[in-house]
Amino acid sequence: MWAFACGVVSSGLPASERWPVILAGIVLAGPLVCATSQAINDWFDRHVDAINEPNRPIPSGRIPGRWGLYIAMTGTALSLAVAAMLGPWVLGAAVVGLALAWLYSAPPVRLKQNGWLGNSAVALSYEGLPWFTGAAVMAAVMPDWRIILLAFLYSFGAHGIMTTNDFKAVEGDRKLGVRSLPVMLGEDTAARLACVVMALPQVVVIGLLAYWDRPVHAVIVAVLLAAQFVLMVPLLKDPKGKAAWYNATGTTLYVLGMLTAAFALGSGGA
Repeated sequence: MWAFACGVVSSGLPASERWPVILAGIVLAGPLVCATSQAINDWFDRHVDAINEPNRPIPSGRIPGRWGLYIAMTGTALSLAVAAMLGPWVLGAAVVGLALAWLYSAPPVRLKQNGWLGNSAVALSYEGLPWFTGAAVMAAVMPDWRIILLAFLYSFGAHGIMTTNDFKAVEGDRKLGVRSLPVMLGEDTAARLACVVMALPQVVVIGLLAYWDRPVHAVIVAVLLAAQFVLMVPLLKDPKGKAAWYNATGTTLYVLGMLTAAFALGSGGA
């Protein structure tokens, strides 16, 4: 929903006459597509969750039988129906996002079995696609190339966020053969890689904003990145112990930078 809002802002178009489609887009990005992706993952990860998080609804029995699967299928159908009403570009983005959600969790593909592929799919679905969708909802056409570029860059950086999220499930992933990056590379190396992947796109964004004559926005993103560097120090000292803490602090600064970059484009009528 945050990335969708970034798309809306970056379009540079006034929201006053577009509130119905904006609200529909928010529902699509959050309670429908994002929630559906979580439902899909919960169903196909129920055996992993039984080890890592046994109190979750499916392994605990609060959602019995195959109801988890039925919820995922219903959410997919509703998401596509709402997306179709918002235009072809939004429908296309929703189709890609939902396809990645199923490919991420469902056998035989199960992208999440590989940390490189799985994290890429989630990063694109959580950042780039909803950003694109927000801009497409506003303009009803293909968004400006600068919007697409920034959405891609922040999707690239989100790969690192997904890696830090994997630290909470290292034990269960090892037992069940899920090749997350902390499992494949080791926790220390994976944490260093995550920090680099999160930082590099933001450096590029700062350069682009300066080049596009948005110096104030460039400085704000630079300050937010500097604060992330400070928070990365304890993360690198204790990746498993500090990963959740960093996701609540450093990731917050990351998404604030996203919004700042979106305002930079929106102020120029991208």
